Amino acid sequence: MPLDKNRAVSRQPTDLDDRKPSPLEERLVAYLDGELDDAEAREVEQLLASDAGARELLSGLERTWSLLEKLGRSPVDQMFARTTIEMVSVAAADDAAKQQAEIPRLQRRRRLIGAASLLAAAVLGFLAVVLALPNPNRELLEDLPLLEDLDEFERVLNKDEDIQFLKLLQENHLFVKDAADDT
Repeated sequence: MPLDKNRAVSRQPTDLDDRKPSPLEERLVAYLDGELDDAEAREVEQLLASDAGARELLSGLERTWSLLEKLGRSPVDQMFARTTIEMVSVAAADDAAKQQAEIPRLQRRRRLIGAASLLAAAVLGFLAVVLALPNPNRELLEDLPLLEDLDEFERVLNKDEDIQFLKLLQENHLFVKDAADDT
């Protein structure tokens, strides 16, 4: 993040309020902590060389750091450690309970997805069979008029004289040829 060299620092670092640190303050703190890479550190050093406000802000941050180092550390007793561990274990138990509560929902979701997948596969299979295979009833439907009068045709075929009549019609080419007879 490039630094603004023309930006004037208007607040003292000792102001105690709830404001968020500016990007320049964050960058200078990272510089003091040694968290910047070489290029970023050189950029901050160039800014400090050219901007008195930035130098003043850095100086204030350094004073704050040195004061913080002089403060004594509070000893941590057994009660603090115990309560901290208890809070962590309660949080872990809550997380485990949430995960356990999610298991039935996830199982229902998997079952629903499985059922939907099976249904989709069945529909696709049915469509593939319908579209790929010929209709076995097509011939029956084409011959339906003949089948409706099958009893009449059987009566005609059982009489010898009617057969002779049919042969005579065929010899005189009075029967219309089927498309199947042409092949």
